[in-house]
Amino acid sequence: MSRTRQRRLPPNERRALIDAAAARLFAERGYAATRLDEIAAAAQVTKPVLYRHYKSKKDLYLVLLGKHRALLPRFVEPATTEEPLVERLPALLDAWFAYVQEQPYAWHMIFRDTTGDDEIQAFRRETQAAARAVLTGLLQAQPELSVPEQELEPMAELLRSAMVGLTLWWLDHPAVPRATIVELVTRIWRGLLAQRQAAYS
Repeated sequence: MSRTRQRRLPPNERRALIDAAAARLFAERGYAATRLDEIAAAAQVTKPVLYRHYKSKKDLYLVLLGKHRALLPRFVEPATTEEPLVERLPALLDAWFAYVQEQPYAWHMIFRDTTGDDEIQAFRRETQAAARAVLTGLLQAQPELSVPEQELEPMAELLRSAMVGLTLWWLDHPAVPRATIVELVTRIWRGLLAQRQAAYS
């Protein structure tokens, strides 16, 4: 009896398996403690096959970070709608935390893992700066807030770091319903925005 041949995957599907296995291992163990042969085994490929897609562990790690970073701003970019931010908050935050649920490894790689060389550390700092810039733009797009120029970036960093901290906590406490997190953050954001409006009205 002839043996059944394993289906040969197209390159894009094979790469997707490598990316998924690598993201999981990097998130669980950190960059420094993860080896390429472990990634290859988890993706069920040989190391030569892995090297056809990525030239090194660092190359693979940076590509994954880049993919995750590219997705982050889409949840907080100023919308074209005239609806005030305070009214859009529940939907915006729900989409954000839904993404966190779908891509938990991304958060561990970007915000929890502290290993890696200078280039990787710089990439993480650039990711934080990009998120801060997007939040700064979001605040600037709300004329009713009248945030002074010198307060925009510190306020954006306050919101960014608070959201990152809460998100990492939630990943460690997955039993807490997403709706609970969204409602809590919505209430806090609305309180901050209301205080800002009152201060400059």
